[in-house]
Amino acid sequence: MSSTILNKMAQMKLHGMWHSYKTLQESHQSQQLTHDELIDMLVQAEWEQRENKKFNRYLRQARFRYMASVEEVDFTALRGLDKNQFLRLAEGSFVQKRENLLITGATGAGKSYLASALGHQACLLGYRTLYFNTQKLFSRLKMLKADGSYGREINKIERADLIILDDFGMQPLDNGSRMIFLEIIEDRHGRRSTLIGSQLPVSKWYETIGDSTIADAILDRMVHTAHRIELKGESMRKTKK
Repeated sequence: MSSTILNKMAQMKLHGMWHSYKTLQESHQSQQLTHDELIDMLVQAEWEQRENKKFNRYLRQARFRYMASVEEVDFTALRGLDKNQFLRLAEGSFVQKRENLLITGATGAGKSYLASALGHQACLLGYRTLYFNTQKLFSRLKMLKADGSYGREINKIERADLIILDDFGMQPLDNGSRMIFLEIIEDRHGRRSTLIGSQLPVSKWYETIGDSTIADAILDRMVHTAHRIELKGESMRKTKK
């Protein structure tokens, strides 16, 4: 009977249950459990297996710049990082509430690492997350317009619970990039969360976007109600070296 049950579990792709039940049979522990305890253990094993599989899939799809984690963030460096604020953000409520986050600071201040850590945590919490270098994303989307696959990619970005646009403002936006940026922000406004990392202070974004009408539309949707982390001090790379 055990062999039949294992075969049926395998056919139904209940891999978590399969491994748990097989282990119990081999160790003869199943006889010591009540029916309720056995069912609870099997269901829990299946749930954990599926959650881990989903987390690993989200992690691969996100393509973070750093394999960072909240536990490894350095709060001792003098860079103006509020530990309480960051840990509250790491709980994921800003993603659940569809709120935005802006992380600014000089080169080497740790913006990309913090963004990757929060993105990693979002995946762990079950939120589909995508990480992009902003300039590379805009360049790729322009090329996709030529082969007709732009709509599919922009829909993928729109559906993600959290997107991270890192290194925003490295150079002024041209008209094509401005329109793409506006479309992304417009599609996600009030529906999904967006995290932007930039070397530029938010006060300089208007100039970087360029067109006053488009800049007003983007900043009105993105900036005014967003959470902010403004990093200061020397480069973390220089300090560690």
